[in-house]
Amino acid sequence: MNHLTESQLQELKHMLVERKQELERHFEVNDEENSLLGESERMSTGELSAVDNHPADLGTETFERGRDLAINESLSEELDQVNAALQRMEDGTYGICQKSGEEIPFERLQAIPFTEYTIENTPEREISNDRPVEEEVMTLPPKGAGEVRQQHVGRFDDADAWETVEEYGTSNTPAMAAKRDVKDYNENM
Repeated sequence: MNHLTESQLQELKHMLVERKQELERHFEVNDEENSLLGESERMSTGELSAVDNHPADLGTETFERGRDLAINESLSEELDQVNAALQRMEDGTYGICQKSGEEIPFERLQAIPFTEYTIENTPEREISNDRPVEEEVMTLPPKGAGEVRQQHVGRFDDADAWETVEEYGTSNTPAMAAKRDVKDYNENM
């Protein structure tokens, strides 16, 4: 810790304590909402039934709930890191890279006061390649699915139906008038 001056340490400690208070306030303010996250969706939404008039409403609730859980998990991890950094200050190991033993530059500590590593020794963040279990049972859509597939297969959707029918004419088009004239002519012969 000798590479940091007393004023630098005080500045960093103030930043850490302030962030710790913000995070603790988040969990206190959201304590009631956070307790609802452990309940069933029906209980937390106040709905009498999980089946609603709009199925998308339940999807929105599920998304919001998942997002809130992820945010809380992330903020909880950050609070743990802040507490660990404050403990390192007490122990006299703050500002020293946990991997290499090198001094962490003050500028980096200002940017991320709870960091344990120099830039060069920061562990790689693992990005999960886990996919939803539903993908194991899903079948892939047909090749060229979508509008192009509709045109190539020779089928049409609702949007194309009118154009296709209109080719044969309507009661108001000249084509239908000509067909009526031919029909009348053939009947009169």
